[in-house]
Amino acid sequence: MKQIEPRLTSLSHGGGCGCKIAPAVLSEILKGTLQMPIPKELMVGIATADDAAVYKLNDQQALIATTDFFMPIVDDPYDFGRIAATNAISDVYAMGGKPILALALVGMPINVLSTGTIGKILAGGASVCNTAGIPIAGGHTIDSVEPIYGLVVLGLVHPNRVKRNDGARVGDVLVLGKPIGVGILSAAFKKEALDAAGYESMIANTTKLNTAGPELAELSGVHALTDVTGFGLAGHALEIARGAQLTVHINWADVPLLPNVSALIKGGNITGASGRNWQGYGPEISLDNTLPAECQTLLSDPQTSGGLLVSCSPETVSEVMAVFKRHGFNDAAIVGHIGEAQKSRLIVN
Repeated sequence: MKQIEPRLTSLSHGGGCGCKIAPAVLSEILKGTLQMPIPKELMVGIATADDAAVYKLNDQQALIATTDFFMPIVDDPYDFGRIAATNAISDVYAMGGKPILALALVGMPINVLSTGTIGKILAGGASVCNTAGIPIAGGHTIDSVEPIYGLVVLGLVHPNRVKRNDGARVGDVLVLGKPIGVGILSAAFKKEALDAAGYESMIANTTKLNTAGPELAELSGVHALTDVTGFGLAGHALEIARGAQLTVHINWADVPLLPNVSALIKGGNITGASGRNWQGYGPEISLDNTLPAECQTLLSDPQTSGGLLVSCSPETVSEVMAVFKRHGFNDAAIVGHIGEAQKSRLIVN
């Protein structure tokens, strides 16, 4: 008789970017790390919690290096592979670069999952890499208690077009490329409370490559660029604010949301990571007390394979929106602006 395999999500204590170590805990861990002398060629390192490392090769090329991996956010192995690969590649796009190759990171409970299921996970990742035009050139595998899949991704960018997360300027407009609420949908899925339309919406959002990144990097009016992932919209907006030593203002009514997330929150579908995120950075945020109760939850909701967050001059907004539209990001929206430094690094009205 054919052995019935468990749901992939039942094998993991957290799924997708909700697996990330909480911001406050991560900060404490990193305090004790030994830092070697930084070579002059290292254009982007860990100083501003940016999306990837960037190393200048010559006057025309800089190498982007990143890695991302996590546990299942869905049960379909092919979809899990696609989501994980899309999420990993996004960091290269968020630096303004083009990916050139990937290495697979695979940890699987080989006595629990069949080789066929594991093969489908890898096939899903390979399909996304094929869409991005890059090979999976190698990797590493281990026998793991929980299923883990992701990629190391390398990319190239012109040194003058590297887009960091710390270059925002006063008066900049903030544009978000994808709607938020992935963590809510994933929590509902794990509880078997997500309908077919909700699942389709989640897959479409998390498997859409952030291909707009390189074209956005060509715009001189784009001053900062990042992607919204495990720390939520609030967490990654705070990274922009801290890096620039300014304050980010978000207009909550303008933030695009995935369908039905408010109702799902009221039904109790919230990730544990959302609360951990808010506990880590909530004191830096001023939240208008007239906003709906779910606002805080959605601001800190971990986004797996989320959208690009762009800080650009007001004169560049129309070009930024046009780039997003050309790449099929029809939900892209202006969600706020950058202001002078205030006591709160993030103000939400």
